[in-house]
Parts: sequence; structure tokens; C-alpha cells
Amino acid sequence: MSNLHQPTQAGSGILPLSNIAVAERAHTRLMKRGPTDPGLGIMHGPSGTGKSTAAAWITSRHRAYYVQADDFWTRKTMLIAISKALGLNYTRGKGDSAKTYTPDIYTMAEAVKAQLECSQRLLIIDEFDYCVAKGLVESVRSLYEGSKAAILLIGEEMLPQKLEAWERFHGRMLDWFPAEMAKLADARILAQSRCPGLHVADDLLEHLVDLAAGSVRRLGNNLALIAESAREEGWSRVDLATWGGRALQSNKAPRRGV
Repeated sequence: MSNLHQPTQAGSGILPLSNIAVAERAHTRLMKRGPTDPGLGIMHGPSGTGKSTAAAWITSRHRAYYVQADDFWTRKTMLIAISKALGLNYTRGKGDSAKTYTPDIYTMAEAVKAQLECSQRLLIIDEFDYCVAKGLVESVRSLYEGSKAAILLIGEEMLPQKLEAWERFHGRMLDWFPAEMAKLADARILAQSRCPGLHVADDLLEHLVDLAAGSVRRLGNNLALIAESAREEGWSRVDLATWGGRALQSNKAPRRGV
């Protein structure tokens, strides 16, 4: 019924930022858990901190299965998305007369459970806040119970609190993995990628980290602005004094839980 999905190989340009290490710890913890330990884990943190990039790294390096939830998911479309990620093909007939079709929810659920159990590979569900909002938490728990697969859920910083409403699901968590906020070491790595041939001094990088308020995305955007200005000005080196009062993006507005 199925062909195993073959993800791209690791080393595809993903930078070794802090949350790569967090995701690696999550993968190791879930895949090497004891025989009686639960198999669900959550990586959670503010938007822009690089959680999805870390998930892409794990998917590539460890051949994990990956799906990203969205606002349009139902139980059926969730199972279609997971089936696709698992490489499951549903066909009727034989030979040249075989045709693909979308089976009923129960048939897809059983196929997903069987493939997860057989493959012994991690399933990552990104943007899991959508699953909470759409009432799909118990459906995911059913997939876990039927396969005992390792499943890593990725979502926003308030996701652990949201899941407290589902006691049976919450009780099957092996561990929680808070995403790390962007820091100077991340800024240095990003600067090498976003500003090739330009030395960005630590005092400017520290300023960018402060403005980013934890967001790798915002940090990268500001480094792109600096790289553009450096090309226009002919800089080979830039520090905070050189940058002066030029505009930068800030992510320091108060956050609200989602």
C-alpha cells in the first residue's frame, strides 16, 4: 500500500543555530525512550525563533516524517496530509486498471498507525496550535495509541498551557522542549551567511539581538538590511557606530499568547 517517503539529505544549507540542538535533543529523547515511556513531546516557543527550521533539519537528517497543520484541517484532511508525508498510496484495482482514491477516515487512520509502527520513525506535526483550535487533539492521541510512535508536536509558547484541557493527552507527554531565544552566537552564524565578505562587529550584533527579542527571523531581516547598506556604502566592516541611526526592524513589542 505504501512507499516510504525519502526526504532530502542533511546539509542542505540549514544553519546550526541554537534550536537545531534543541530539536536534536527532542529527537534523541523520543526515539531512545524506555519501553514503558510515553512517546509524545512538544517543542514550543514564540514565532520566529526557528522551530520550523529545526524541524526541517530533523526531517532531513533523521528521515522523520513532517506535516504542517493549518487552519483548514479536519480529521480527514489531517489524515490525507499525514498519509502523503508517510508515502502512503491508496489504490483500487490491479495493474493498468488500478486507480488512486481517498479512503474513509477509519481506513486512513489504520494505515497511518500501521506505517508509523512499522517504520519506527519520528512524526513531526508543526503548527500544532491549529490542531488544538480545530479539536484534533484526541485524533492525534488515537494515532499515537494505535502505533506507539514517537511524535514531536511543534507550536507557539502557550501550547503547553492549551493542552492542559486534554488530560489524557497531556499525561502522555514524555518531555517539553522550550525553544531558545536568538542570542549572540546565533547572530554571528547568521552574519556569516547573510553578510558574506562583511565583518559585523559584536556590538552591532548585540544590538540586533536586543531588537530581535528572541526572533531569528527578525535577526536575519536586519542582517539583510545591513548587508544591503554595506554594498551601497562600500563597507568591509560595520560596527554600531558606523551603522549610526539607520533604521532597523524591532520585535520588542509586548507579546500576547496565542
